[in-house]
Amino acid sequence: MKRRELVGKVVMYSSVSVDGFIADRNDQVGPLFEWLSNGDVPLDESGQVKVSQASYDYTRPYWDEIGVTIAGRHVFDLTDGWGGEPPSGIAHVVVVTHRPSPEGWDPEAPFHFADSVAAAMAKARELAGERTVEVAAGDVGGQMLAAGLVDEVAMDVVPVVFGAGKRYFGSVGGQHLLEDPHVVIQGNRVLHLRYRVRR
Repeated sequence: MKRRELVGKVVMYSSVSVDGFIADRNDQVGPLFEWLSNGDVPLDESGQVKVSQASYDYTRPYWDEIGVTIAGRHVFDLTDGWGGEPPSGIAHVVVVTHRPSPEGWDPEAPFHFADSVAAAMAKARELAGERTVEVAAGDVGGQMLAAGLVDEVAMDVVPVVFGAGKRYFGSVGGQHLLEDPHVVIQGNRVLHLRYRVRR
């Protein structure tokens, strides 16, 4: 009998405005991440990120299940590669890019570069094993969704209207049905939602 390989789920994620944007036209996030500092419960060891108890009870277990995050090169460049340290205590980041790693980049840093969404997902699944693969929302996330590679859509909806900017689902075309939300949690100035992708 052939042993079945256990694979974790793939979750597309970001904080998002109520009109569906993850940043404005100038890549500014405005109040999208204020919920990460408007509470009194530390979300990590640094103590700099403090959320409401409701947000902690949802977010901390989610962060703990993530094995790998997949992000696009644009986000990688905007954050200066997070200084070579993956965010939120995540073990590895896979960057989708057609360009080589930046000059002087530490080859020992837990970042991996892939030239397509399929290659990025293959590498992420290999690294994550049974843990969750998180895909950053935006163009790369939209491409992953369109390719049928996303199991769940997770969003932290913040009560702000941007009017224009970088879309949560990027430039994805066509209709994609989601199930009813199986997570609906109200935090301080944020609504945490998760939907399974309908197959």
